Amino acid sequence: MIIRKSAAELDTMQHAGGIVADTLSLLAEQIRPGVTTAELDRVADEYIRSRGGVPTFLGYPGPYPYPASICASLNEVVVHGIPNDEPLEEGDVLSVDVGVTYEGFVGDSAYTYRVGEVDAEAERLLEVGQAALQAGIEKARDGAHLTDISHAIQAVTEEGGFSVVRSLVGHGVGRNMHEDPQIPNFGEPGRGPILAPGMTLAIEPMITAGTHEVVVREDRWTIASADDSLAAHFEHTVAVTDAEPRILTAAPVRVS
Repeated sequence: MIIRKSAAELDTMQHAGGIVADTLSLLAEQIRPGVTTAELDRVADEYIRSRGGVPTFLGYPGPYPYPASICASLNEVVVHGIPNDEPLEEGDVLSVDVGVTYEGFVGDSAYTYRVGEVDAEAERLLEVGQAALQAGIEKARDGAHLTDISHAIQAVTEEGGFSVVRSLVGHGVGRNMHEDPQIPNFGEPGRGPILAPGMTLAIEPMITAGTHEVVVREDRWTIASADDSLAAHFEHTVAVTDAEPRILTAAPVRVS
């Protein structure tokens, strides 16, 4: 069942989303060669709690409780990378996914950062990923079908020469991190539920420079491209309104 949120609930989700966005902006200032993702995780955890939020990912149920406050997915890792003590290197790309629970509601957003200077393929991948997210958000409108979002993301990604990961989806979000509906990042338009004001969606293109297929690594959380090609992940929590889509997680600072 898709749960529609009241105006007051949307305002609370906007507050949670603001903490998410500010956390990503703070991390943007820290991301550089030599820094570890474990250090980034500590920064994020402390900041989220200082703002009255709780890191939604920490302890999230799965193959075992997720052991960190952020997901930090490096290079070929698509999602769910666990922070560790390996230093970042010049030319890496790092996807950071942040979830915050505030007064019972969740904000969820992700951004893929450049670590120093990156090559042309990585630069283009990130540009297309951001464009795909924006295209999906534009379709999150009253009266549209859910797969209008899916189709827009796929079209932008494939026109850019990249692949959409097909076995992972966006999702509804609200009192829980994952609610109905699931939102594929590919498919024909005009299908699925009709969108209506008060629906809140985590729209999240996950794309790669190679195959759309993925593998789950031995830690049972980390999901990487099957051919080790570069991956990018961009996400916003978005509310459907009777006018423009309302982004509940403001855009973080972009790192060049």
